[in-house]
Amino acid sequence: MSHGDRKVGLGAIGIDASRAHWNLGVAALYEEAVRRHEGAIAAEGPLICSTGQHTGRSPNDKFIVRESSSEKHVAWGKVNRPIDAAAFDALKARMMAYLRGKELYVQDCWAGADHSYRLPIRIVTERAWHSLFARHMFIEEQSAAARAQHAPEFTVIDAPSFTARPSVDPTNSEVFILLNFAQRLVLIGGTNYAGEIKKSIFTVMNYLLPLRDVMPMHCSANIGPDGDVALFFGLSGTGKTTLSSDPARRLIGDDEHGWSSGGVFNFEGGCYAKMIRLSAEAEPQIYATTKRFGTVLENVAYDPETRAIDLNDDMLTENTRGAYPLEFIDNAIPEGRGGHPKNVIMLTADAFGVLPPIARLSPAAAMYHFLSGYTAKVAGTERGVTEPKATFSTCFGAPFMVWEPNVYAKLLGERIEKHQAKVWLVNTGWTGGPHGVGSRMKIAHTRAMITAALSGQLDHVKYRHDAVFNLEVPETVPGVPSDALNPRQTWKDHAAYDAQAKKLATMFADNFKTFDSTASAEVKGAGPR
Repeated sequence: MSHGDRKVGLGAIGIDASRAHWNLGVAALYEEAVRRHEGAIAAEGPLICSTGQHTGRSPNDKFIVRESSSEKHVAWGKVNRPIDAAAFDALKARMMAYLRGKELYVQDCWAGADHSYRLPIRIVTERAWHSLFARHMFIEEQSAAARAQHAPEFTVIDAPSFTARPSVDPTNSEVFILLNFAQRLVLIGGTNYAGEIKKSIFTVMNYLLPLRDVMPMHCSANIGPDGDVALFFGLSGTGKTTLSSDPARRLIGDDEHGWSSGGVFNFEGGCYAKMIRLSAEAEPQIYATTKRFGTVLENVAYDPETRAIDLNDDMLTENTRGAYPLEFIDNAIPEGRGGHPKNVIMLTADAFGVLPPIARLSPAAAMYHFLSGYTAKVAGTERGVTEPKATFSTCFGAPFMVWEPNVYAKLLGERIEKHQAKVWLVNTGWTGGPHGVGSRMKIAHTRAMITAALSGQLDHVKYRHDAVFNLEVPETVPGVPSDALNPRQTWKDHAAYDAQAKKLATMFADNFKTFDSTASAEVKGAGPR
């Protein structure tokens, strides 16, 4: 596709492309961001940008256009709010008028490392640093011939300075994230938070791939020396990125994957890691990216004179972030693909401090916990969340799921059964008491437990049955004190533990009533008692 054809492509969706910058590289985008006062260059090379008022996703501002081609597939409700086509078109027309004559940045890239399922996408941004973010997050084609053949099947238009008018538009606020599957178009406005670009495409993949019998997953993935693939499900702040970035294993990706008949593949070409209180000792690979030219740091504090960054400063938000290409992780797999998983790990950050740090799940229990998706929202990940809060997020990613949860659960269950994958529930949350009383699980202990599970060391140890949560818990794990494996023993007040455990078990049961009519008796019986 020629440069001129690309301009026609923008014109077809109503954008004046006369001042568009096409597929600028990292250095050029640095120059643009600095020229436009969008960011500052840190002493050791990263580009530091502020997202302003919105330091996390705005889930209540996402809408899907209700139209005939997709309407019957969408699970309408609090997550997938409908907006009618006429309202979408009216807001789009005003947005295109606003962008007329503006300087814009365009990245043509792909979502999906497997060529059989990859989606060519176009990201049009008002901010130069958002264009750099998109360049990192999605996949660049190295071949000039392949790049020339790029024809976008989905376009994202991101204009933070353009806002909705709730008095006129059927939106929740001035912020909007609108997905139109018929027009294959995403409109984002009113927010500088770059994560909305990434997650809008993830939502698109969550819609498209089940139509092709591929399981889209909110998980990280890595592969061991013997070729064994492991998946790590979990919401933001549960440890997906940290625990999958393991020097002893190669990284496939840190957040979004598909599981097809050929194995696992990354949706992305980069990582979007939480940076708050990052340390070289606990997370050496991610920490090293904060010293690299090319990394984009969001809302990270820095000294305006020395330009030295301070990863411990949460003045702007707890949700400080770093975006960097996958190649910044030394042992990442460039092709972004692996075989069928041997182990599936479901991560949770239990704010109540009562779940065991690791447990083995039966296939039925795996489905129960996948549908439950229990964790704690970590401060800063979403607007208004200032401290951890217990929540249930179906499929460990409810905000991004488009179909009914059972569609994803069925796809996962079939694959676990067919490939005999072992499934584990790992609590990276609190021990010795609830949040505010107990302490966060030691990363070293969690890593030791995961290493033991992936290496097969837990296949032959003794297990005890946790009667409250109906879980099989190993009695010993190499490198982990035995008392740490029994959360009740870490509490000074055992009666208080029992009350807290009963409270959480009841929450699980109440939440699972949503699936009473669809889940099998075996799956319903696999949860807490």
